[in-house]
Amino acid sequence: MHPNDVTKSYELTEAGDRYFDGLVDKFSRSLYQAPRGELRLAMLDYLLPQMLQLKEQPVLDIGGGLGQQAAWFAKRGHAVTMTEPSDDMLNHAKQWHQDDSALPHELITYLQAPLQQLDQQAPGAWPLITCHAVLEWLGDPQAALTTLSHLLAPGGQLSLMVFNRDALRFSNVVKGNLEKALRDRLAGKGKRQRLTPISPVSHAEIEQWSAANGLQIASVAGIRVFQDYLRKPPVTPEENETLIALEKQYCRQDPHWRLGRYLLYTLIKPEAGK
Repeated sequence: MHPNDVTKSYELTEAGDRYFDGLVDKFSRSLYQAPRGELRLAMLDYLLPQMLQLKEQPVLDIGGGLGQQAAWFAKRGHAVTMTEPSDDMLNHAKQWHQDDSALPHELITYLQAPLQQLDQQAPGAWPLITCHAVLEWLGDPQAALTTLSHLLAPGGQLSLMVFNRDALRFSNVVKGNLEKALRDRLAGKGKRQRLTPISPVSHAEIEQWSAANGLQIASVAGIRVFQDYLRKPPVTPEENETLIALEKQYCRQDPHWRLGRYLLYTLIKPEAGK
């Protein structure tokens, strides 16, 4: 851990959201240069082609972070508009994309804007939207899902990934944080460099909010169903391959998907008259 990870303080926006300016290195170290980040990307690579109908349609990638998801879609022929409120994160993504010679750079457009402004800055309507690991960093995730429904075209698909509140509770119990779990004090404060989300979301909430906005849950999967609960993490490539095989085998099976650290949904906006 870097010394500044604990001591430096950050503030939420006026809307109560958490941005990641000044946290690119921490974000990259904690989420993508670690086994949990590698597994998350591997599972998305495995699940997205199963859970989405991909026809090289335009994609609105909301809260695109370091740019991995935008690159994934661009390499598959999609024109991607990547939005990100953090200037630091967006610049990092642009540079990383430029350094990738295999990436069709002309297919990616960048927009620095928060989700709440996309009704005006990227109104669509969009046939495919990705919003991965964004809602849990917002002060009002329910209102955000309403905005997403407005941006989505009739018949369109929303790939939504959220940090699972139920998994966070279970993980705290496994770690011995019994009082914290009992009192349901699970959310992070968003004040320092710790990456515990400020608004972890439950599956029940996604069901309620989706129905309220006329969105249908077409499919759901858990990401990191087992990894976060291991007493001994894999130490050899063979053990890691076995873990990935387990994750792939059970990520869409009940009850296992319900304890994924992240929940991945495909939400559909029905066409008129259907």
